[in-house]
Amino acid sequence: MSIVIDGKALAAKVKAQVGGEVAEMSAKPGLAVIIVGDNPASRVYVDGKKRDCAQCGIYSEEYALPAQTTRRELLGLIGELNGREDIDGILVQLPLPRPEDEREVLLAIDPDKDVDGFHPVNVGRLVTGEPGFRPCTPAGVMRMLDEYGIHPEGRHCVILGRSNIVGKPQALMMLERNATVTVCHSRTPDLARYCRAADILVSAVGRRGLVTADMVKEGAVVIDVAMNRNEAGKLCGDVDYDAVAKKASHITPVPGGVGPMTRAMLMVNTLQAARLHGKN
Repeated sequence: MSIVIDGKALAAKVKAQVGGEVAEMSAKPGLAVIIVGDNPASRVYVDGKKRDCAQCGIYSEEYALPAQTTRRELLGLIGELNGREDIDGILVQLPLPRPEDEREVLLAIDPDKDVDGFHPVNVGRLVTGEPGFRPCTPAGVMRMLDEYGIHPEGRHCVILGRSNIVGKPQALMMLERNATVTVCHSRTPDLARYCRAADILVSAVGRRGLVTADMVKEGAVVIDVAMNRNEAGKLCGDVDYDAVAKKASHITPVPGGVGPMTRAMLMVNTLQAARLHGKN
């Protein structure tokens, strides 16, 4: 059976480390979270981030805006937050009621306050290997690998999914660690063939039951990033967990795997932003 990568326990460890550093700072880091509309899943995520901030001693503000908020009003708020010295990080909870607004809204955030790591400036920093904010989910995956002594160097990493939030930055972070990387997506023929070649398999598609045991080679590391629900409404990932766990050397559960680490890395990025702004 696999070693289960306990993201919940590791997230608690990471947040405790952040909290210890924050406790020694004379000026506390500040995070502003903007939520537009009443998406129930977004509300759960925002409430969780607020709890994380409280646990770490990070000052937080929430801006809950009605779904009818105009793009101009939202950009105006971001402009105000960009100029505030007590706010080190700005997070706009996605999706927005009007998805067509997302690109302009994300571009409006000061790159040095972009703790989600989505601004093109920070994406460019990742591509060129310069310091910057890394997207929280793939950064969380790398932290999990480190914790469990899993070294990507010289290994074949296969990533399922090519989103800007997970798939693409995950590939770049694996390349930084000298892995050989294959990115698969909806147009990839014979997906199972690529999966079976993976030493490290990261699935971030959002399709329940996508990765079955016959697609995983013996001893592979399997990281399930996806959050889906089964017929009973229970959270699950892309991976057939029970079957794949019999073959993998390490595996992440859903829930309790990558999800908690995503939030923990947001706290890491917010602390990094505060340091960048001269707080100590």
